[in-house]
Parts: sequence; structure tokens; C-alpha cells
Amino acid sequence: MNDETKNIVLMFIVLALFTGGTIQLSEGSTIIGILLLLVAILVVSRIKLTGKDCAFKNSRAFMFAGFFVMASIVIFKAITGGSIGTLVSMIFIIGASLFAMGICRQDIRQLGEFGFYISSVFTAFYLVFYTLFGMLNIGFLHNFNHFFVLMPTVELLKLTGIPVEIVATETITIQGVSDTMTIIIGGPCSGLYSMFLLIGIVVAYTRMENIDIKKSFMILLFAVCVAYVANLARVFTLYVVAYLYGTETMMVFHTHLGWVIFAGTAGLIMYIMNRKDVLGK
Repeated sequence: MNDETKNIVLMFIVLALFTGGTIQLSEGSTIIGILLLLVAILVVSRIKLTGKDCAFKNSRAFMFAGFFVMASIVIFKAITGGSIGTLVSMIFIIGASLFAMGICRQDIRQLGEFGFYISSVFTAFYLVFYTLFGMLNIGFLHNFNHFFVLMPTVELLKLTGIPVEIVATETITIQGVSDTMTIIIGGPCSGLYSMFLLIGIVVAYTRMENIDIKKSFMILLFAVCVAYVANLARVFTLYVVAYLYGTETMMVFHTHLGWVIFAGTAGLIMYIMNRKDVLGK
């Protein structure tokens, strides 16, 4: 496996960990979420970048800005209380990345720049698709969940013979083995979190490695397709678990194991691509 292919594989591992971390922070265990994000950062440090210089030079201004952002988040959460959401965690990562970019060591600056690209891109997309669209009552998310997540997975369920009925734009009912369940598609089930993170990772990698636009676009297109297919597999699996074992078991898979399904699917596709030398030079 050449360095370029290895870097892309590592980016998918980072994606899986970031996805798991954000899901845990928003719907599961805060401690597990933080641990997953920390591991993701360690994996990022294993990506070998050939560029000798960072786009941003080390500066105390970055350190002060990063410290201010992190301190503001800590104070805000201490005052308001509640769980740490996805957006808040990403803004905190922006602060930590800025702080790292202000350190003199080049490897730490590169790590900070990589994290800054990922978290900034994710935050920008989140603010547009979730915050702005919500304020403007734009139904993009509902339509996406219906046509690109709910409908394909329902058709797959019908092929297996599992009784399913669409009762609303993002809601289905499944006649399970023991009871009837109502399931709503939303939040991480849309797969948009994964896509936002993927775009951020690709932007970071291609920007820091000065990869040409055509190749960057191909990597991005492949990555988004992987994220989409993997999310369909994840949602379909959750439906089957709900049908066989009930809602409570499904929620355990949804919160704690759903991202593992994504990681396994992405890893399998990456293995097949690498075997066929699709990603090789």
C-alpha cells in the first residue's frame, strides 16, 4: 500500500471515529464521544503529509484565539448546563486546532491545521443545513431524509418481507416479532454528519497536500458515495434489529454501534478499491 492510499484509508478511519464521536456526544455517552474524538486526532497524526510548510504560520494570535474559543465553550456549558451537542463539540475542536496551530512545532501545527479544516467545514455545513435552513423553514433535510434515506431502505425492507408502512415524511411503522414500532428518520440517520466530515477531511488533505482539483474531486465523489451507501446499510440494519429484537435494542445499536457499521462498510470498500489499485498512482 503506497503512502497516498494509506493516507486515504486513514482518513476514512478518522471519519468513522469522528462520526462515532459526534453521535455519542449528541445522543450517547459524552465520555465515549470525547475518547473517540481524541483517538481520531491521534489517527490524524499518523497521516504523513508531504508538504513542508503549513498554510498558516505559527503565531501567538492563534493560541490566544484557540484558548478564547475553548474557554468560551467551557464557560457557556457551565452556565447553561445540559449535554454537549454536535455543534458545540465541533466549535471546541476549532478552538483546540487554532491553539495547536500557534505552537512552534511543525507536526503539531499541521495536526492543528488538519483539525481546523475538518471542524470548520463541518461547522459551516451544519450552520447552513441545520441552523439556517431551520430558521428559514426550508424543508431540505426532511426531503433528503424521505427520498434518499427512508424510501431506499423501505424498498430494501420490502424485499426481505418485513412488514413496513410509511406513515409520514420521515416516519415508518414496522410490525415486529413482538410489537409494532414507529421509527423516525432524523439526526445522524440522515448520514449528513458523515458527509460533512468527509468533505472536511478531503478539503484538509487535498489543501495541505496541494493535490490537483480533478483528483481532489474524484476523491471527494468517491468518499461521499461511500458515506451514503454505508449510511443506508446502517439504517437498514437498524430496521432489521428493531424488527427482530424491539426498539430498545435498536436504540443501543443506534447510539453505540451504528458508527461501527459505517466504519466496517467503508473499510471493506476501501479494501476492494486498494486490491484493484484504483487508488494507486
